[in-house]
Amino acid sequence: MSHKLASALLAALLIAISSLSSARAAPPAPSTSSAAALSPDEAKRALETLQDDKKRAQMIDTLRAIANASGAQQPAPEPKSPIPLAADGLGAQLMLTVSEEIGEISRDVADMARTLTHFPAFYYWIVRTANDPAAYNLLIEIAWKLALVFGCAFCAEWVIFRLIRRPVVFLEGRMPQTARLPVQVLPIADPPSSVADVTPAPELHMRRHSLARAWQIMLRLPLVLGRFLLELLPVLVFVGVATALLGTEIGGPTTVRLVILAVVNAYAFSRGLICVVRVLAGPFGLFPVKAETAAYIEIWARRIVGVGVSGIAFANVALLLGLHRGGYAALLRMVMLVVHLFIVVIILQCRRQVAEAIRAPADRQGIAARLRNRIAGGWHYLAIALDLALWAVWALNIRNGYSLLLQYFVGTIAVALITRVAIMLTLGLIDRGFRIKPEILQRFPGLEIRANRYLPLLRKIVSGVIAFIGLVAVLEVWGVDAIVWFYGGQIGSRLISAVVTIGLAVFIAAAIWEASNALLDRQINTLSRDGHYARAARLRTFQPMLRTALLCVIATVVGLTALSEIGVNVAPLLAGAGIVGIAIGFGSQKLVQDLITGLFLLLENTVQVGDSVSVSGLSGVVENVSIRTIRLRAGDGAVHIVPFSAVTTITNASRGAGNASVSVNVAYKEDTDRAGQILKDIVDEMRREVEFRSLIRGDLELWGIDKVDGAMVSIVGQIRCTEAGRWPVQREFNRRMKQRFQHNGIEVASATQTILMHIAPPADGAAHLTPRRAVG
Repeated sequence: MSHKLASALLAALLIAISSLSSARAAPPAPSTSSAAALSPDEAKRALETLQDDKKRAQMIDTLRAIANASGAQQPAPEPKSPIPLAADGLGAQLMLTVSEEIGEISRDVADMARTLTHFPAFYYWIVRTANDPAAYNLLIEIAWKLALVFGCAFCAEWVIFRLIRRPVVFLEGRMPQTARLPVQVLPIADPPSSVADVTPAPELHMRRHSLARAWQIMLRLPLVLGRFLLELLPVLVFVGVATALLGTEIGGPTTVRLVILAVVNAYAFSRGLICVVRVLAGPFGLFPVKAETAAYIEIWARRIVGVGVSGIAFANVALLLGLHRGGYAALLRMVMLVVHLFIVVIILQCRRQVAEAIRAPADRQGIAARLRNRIAGGWHYLAIALDLALWAVWALNIRNGYSLLLQYFVGTIAVALITRVAIMLTLGLIDRGFRIKPEILQRFPGLEIRANRYLPLLRKIVSGVIAFIGLVAVLEVWGVDAIVWFYGGQIGSRLISAVVTIGLAVFIAAAIWEASNALLDRQINTLSRDGHYARAARLRTFQPMLRTALLCVIATVVGLTALSEIGVNVAPLLAGAGIVGIAIGFGSQKLVQDLITGLFLLLENTVQVGDSVSVSGLSGVVENVSIRTIRLRAGDGAVHIVPFSAVTTITNASRGAGNASVSVNVAYKEDTDRAGQILKDIVDEMRREVEFRSLIRGDLELWGIDKVDGAMVSIVGQIRCTEAGRWPVQREFNRRMKQRFQHNGIEVASATQTILMHIAPPADGAAHLTPRRAVG
């Protein structure tokens, strides 16, 4: 088979691509038109017509009229793709290339499946044998002769086994025990001065242990070989007795003798292989292991040898009895597949123990240790792939298959190791490059956070690029000419060009995004540090909206660039987006009004975060201002969210001034000049105090008498304060005014009114009229 087929097979095994059934071509339609037989008269008339110019011209005109009369069949319209891909675009070319490769691999896999499946021949052989009387009689003869031969051979084997039991036990008793690491004995009289004096050199201990093991193997070698020969002796006697019996009349005819010899050889070969396994790994073997491990090895050896040897023997017997060569080959492939699946089960069961043996110690660091840990985590995948690939090479009878498999396997391992080392070195350099110096970090405090935000993504991208290069190298090792895909004008070069363009667009977009955010943060910090808190608050208010707008623009540009590179026609998308924008504008006028009003309110610096405002009858402190709403925190903790379309008037109490109003009503009888002087003295005292000095901007502005009636006099004025001092100053002023008026005996007018009324007395007491007071 070709290298291309072998590469497709190994790719299917290692990458686990599920096979796709190849589409079979429809058989050509049988020809229904047959040449009609012409009579001699008809042929003569046709010849005369063709030779006569006039008749020939008339016939041509007739045929032309018939051709023009029959309407030309309209070609069927080509189906349009739901995605507007250009015919020469990258997306269309990529889909076409992938479909062609998948179709080629599916055809190769289908051919392999047809090569491996010849089981109908085996079925037909069973049916033919069961229905053939001669074959049935032959099977009966083989059965009783096989039973006779095996019975005699088993008896001889049992006798020899009884005879060698004592020599085997004697050899097992003389076997030396397993060597162990020597234990250091510490002198009691001279205690060690440090731990270093107690701990021996590990290299010296390992060397002593290796020498002890080698010496133990040399001592065990003659005893193990003697025990092996004694265990083989019953098997040799079994083969000798069976061969001797087959040399007599029992071995006739030839087919019977060959069948019985195949079964005898299978039994002897199985017993011999089990003896070899015991010699190599067992309690009394050349390389002693634990009893549990030895039992595990022997159990799986019996399963593999039993299935493999028995299956091959059965296939040979079936071939001798008339099985077709195709069925014989399919049966052998199935038997060996079961054997290789047994090996897969062993690999999966032992993966943890082998991984622990491969994994580097915990105290070791570096590239070698990380490679060992990486191999320990996935060695069983490579082992399973190699096992199944060995079976596939044998089953498909690939020319130079084992050498190609060795080349592919070693090359794949080498490329994987080189790729892993390159990834680790590159990632180490990236980590070192992202370490920011302390002086730069002090100058730009948020730079480290922004850099670490993109470090994981950059690591993944670099690892993916190196892994892709490694994959191309693996394909080259497998015989796939993958480099040709990246020549000028090929799909690979176009793909790389598109990826580079999209990556460059994303990089520029990320740089613009981070630079804009860094500039905004730096400007806010600079304004705050210089004391321009109002400008800093205004810029902080604008920051979320600016970031949202910038993100939308960047995402749109990068998205259109990516779609254009993969071959999607973006003109219909832009037209559709324009139509959708117009529809949204007409359908959501309130939203547009919110956006426009909010934009102008923010541009005019009407409100800022932290201002105390009253909006639409709601009062509170501004917590957030978006492009559409304003969020207020009321004094009771409630949150009010007001859309800008509902805002008609904004009352802002945080614009640098907050005057405390003064309005007091004194009794009509009090001296207003004296009361006003007391009020001015209160403000003077408050201005001299540290607590209120920074909150009051000027003296009391006493405007005078605002209202006079028969019961009271109203004195009004104001105290100029800062925006933060209005309410504290007014509350403290009211408290002191009340105390000072009480101290100086100034009566504050009551809200009640006193009315003097004269009530008419009775007639006898008219001379003694007395006024009465009514309070109301």
